[in-house]
Amino acid sequence: MRRMLAASALALTVLAAAAPAALAGELSGEGAYGEITDAVVTKYFFFVIFLLPVFLLVMSLLQAKLEKRKEARKAAAKNAAERFDGGW
Repeated sequence: MRRMLAASALALTVLAAAAPAALAGELSGEGAYGEITDAVVTKYFFFVIFLLPVFLLVMSLLQAKLEKRKEARKAAAKNAAERFDGGW
């Protein structure tokens, strides 16, 4: 617990010390990307609008497949427990 607290405090201190340098860089107020225009913002958010449903679809399909595997494992374990003929 002490290590985690010390690591968290160190990380916050480093981030707080680095923040002014990141905010007041040599780019005179521009971000690392450069000048941001309306076209750049529009294209970025069209990409976000497209990517979010695709991500949700992929994650939903993955979850469905994993749930099917889990149910198959549970059924196999139940069948194995029912077929046990050993014992005294």
